[in-house]
Order: sequence, then structure tokens, then C-alpha cells
Amino acid sequence: MNKRNNASSIITIIYWIYAGESYIANLQKMRGDVRMKAGVEPLVNDGFAGEPAKRCLNYIQSQREMGKHVVGIYCGYAPMEVIRSAGLVPVVLCAFADKTIAAGETVLPANLCPLIKSSYGFIKTDTCPFYAVSEAVIAETTCDGKKKMFELISDIKPTHVMDLPQLPDQKEALDNWTRMIKKLGGFLENTFECKVTKKNVEKEIQNTNRKNKLLNNIFNFAALTPLPLTWQEVYDLTYLGQTATTEYMLPVLEDVLAKLQKRIADGVYHGEIDSPRVLVTGCPVGGDATKVFKIIEESGGVIVALDSCTGIKAYSGFIEENTKDPFMAVSKRYLELPCSCMTPNIRRLTELDKMISKFHPNVVIDVVLHACHSYNVESHKIKEHITSKHKMPFLKIETDYSKSDVEQIRTRVEALLETLPKK
Repeated sequence: MNKRNNASSIITIIYWIYAGESYIANLQKMRGDVRMKAGVEPLVNDGFAGEPAKRCLNYIQSQREMGKHVVGIYCGYAPMEVIRSAGLVPVVLCAFADKTIAAGETVLPANLCPLIKSSYGFIKTDTCPFYAVSEAVIAETTCDGKKKMFELISDIKPTHVMDLPQLPDQKEALDNWTRMIKKLGGFLENTFECKVTKKNVEKEIQNTNRKNKLLNNIFNFAALTPLPLTWQEVYDLTYLGQTATTEYMLPVLEDVLAKLQKRIADGVYHGEIDSPRVLVTGCPVGGDATKVFKIIEESGGVIVALDSCTGIKAYSGFIEENTKDPFMAVSKRYLELPCSCMTPNIRRLTELDKMISKFHPNVVIDVVLHACHSYNVESHKIKEHITSKHKMPFLKIETDYSKSDVEQIRTRVEALLETLPKK
């Protein structure tokens, strides 16, 4: 791809960061962000606390000014190490707003997953700032609805669809996914006139591991009672971590660790000492769907772990370093991500066991988006595992991005937390 004038893209980013009536500004008002108690310095005190999308746009603007190209992604299976090895900036595209669903439903069926309808609605209405500045899109075949939606947008920008194997423990899966990852490298080279080399992929593997180690050190603070950080602060970091380089993230994360130590020393914590501890699992959740998180905290609970693609799941593992084939090392790690599109998805149960052991939740809440059939069916297995092995209360919440079920969800969450023994 020929280099082009970045001025229009930068103007677009500035508008979305600072326009008072932008999508992001409205989203923050609708969501009602939950923050640490008044007077406590945010973990990332850059003027964007609780506004991860604005922070990412600000970062992208700085990268575009240095001449870097932006690549849009929709899923945690997009291999970031390959994208970054080409000197590109990956960014997660908009998919979590109720306001774009009506536009999406002019083409898509109403009984489709809200994430897909919202994604398509953003593109149809040209209201996603991240899509506006992306020069190509990396897609994947995690579900049939997304796969067909990608066909509808493929003529707008260069769109590369990766065929994700869904029997992850088969030898063929590793071989095929490795080929898909190498094929992605070829697409990036042809589209952006860059080079994807083993040496650079290996460097990004090591960078990912460094970043994940620090992030997991931060997540570990959620194992403490009382809780020294909020789910919003964790979400802010995981959101930024998908876009920013390790070099950018390291000083940010080291500063966060120092602030968390100070909070503990000063006796600063979130919620109450005896607040019920909640582990949230299930579908990727962001934007308007975080209404469930808000309700949990308004009902007296604190969220100690976000087990989803938009939470800590993408950062829980490490990629093997210094192998003969770094592409295969990347392939192996991504196939270990326990998404419900995989079968059998035993790793989701073992990962939940680890999180329960580490974060000591009192209850587990499974958030399932309407028409996400794989997560919906799998919820039964999760319930059986949580209630039988861990003897823990479990609640499944099926929802979308609208506000219509807020009070119903509130009633169910309050009833669940009231069943817990008083501390």
C-alpha cells in the first residue's frame, strides 16, 4: 500500500477524542462508569480514566503521526505478534453499542447476536472511529454470523479472513492454523509493502510475554481482600494492551504496580471489606453490555475477575520462546484460548478452576449475549462444573445491549447476592 497523507485520518481521530457529542462521549454517559472512591488517584492518570476508547484513539493518533498504519481486528484470535512484527498498529473495532443495532437490522436478521449487528451498524452508519482509520481488517471464522457479516464489508476495505480450526487438540489444527498465520503475514506484506520475518515475530513473542507477565502481576492484586482496584481499571488496561506496543505499556504498567502497592499501604480499597466477590465469565463484553458489571457493583458486589476475551483471558498465557518456528509457537498459544467456538472446550473449565483458586470468588455470573448459541449451550456445562465441583452459587444472564432488562437483571443479581452467608 502506498503511503498517503495522514492529515484526514488525524483530523478524524481528533474529532472522535474531543467532540462532545461523539459516540464515545455518549457511551460513557449511558454506561455510567464505576470508579474508585472519590479522591483516589486513578491507576492510569492521563485524563482518560474510565474512557479506554478515547485513550486508544489518542495512542493511535500518536502512531499515525509517526507514519504507522492501522489494522482493525474483531477477535482475540487475531495474532497480534504477526501484526506488530510488520510495524502495524492493531485496534479492536467497535461492536458494543445499542445505538447502531437498528442500522444493522436493516440488512441483518433481528434475531442475530447484538455484537454482530452492532459491528455492522457501525460500519453502515460510518460511526466507528477505529474502522475509519483502519486501512485493512483481519477477520476470523469464530462464528457463522460474523463470517457472513465479513462478506458484507469485504468490498469496503481490504479484509482478510482467517479460517480458525475449532478442534484445537487435533494435530491438523496446529498445522492448519500455523498456515493461516503465515498466510496472514503474506497478506500484510502485500497490502502494506512491509516484511514479516521470523526474527521480528520472535521479538514480538518476547514482547508479549513481558507485557503479559506485568499485567498478570496487576491482576493478582484482585486476589486480595479488600479489593484495591476496580473492574473498570482492569478493563482500561486490557483494552489498551490490545493496541499499544510493549515498549509503550511497560512504564505504564510499572507505574500501576507502584500505585497499587501504595493503595495497600494507605488502606485504600474498592467496595466494602465484606463485599461479595464475583467472577464474571462468558461472552466478550464491552460498552453498553457492561451494564451487568454496573448492576453487580450497585448491588453490593465487587468483580474480582473478568473471564472473557475483553478481560484477562487474552493475557493469561505465554508463548513459547526461541523455537524453530515462531509462527507455530504463536499458533499453539492462540489455539489454547478457551473460546466456546472450540470443541471440546475443556480448557475453559481448567482456566476457571485456576481463577477460582486465585481470586476466591463467592459467586460466578455467566454473561451470555442473545443468539450467541455456543456460549449459551456451553453455559449448562459451566453451571454443572461450578455448582458441583466448587459448591458455589451460579447465575446465567442472557442479555443484549439495550436497557430494557436492567431492572430484571438487578432483581436477579440482588437475589443471588442475598443468598450468600453474611461475613
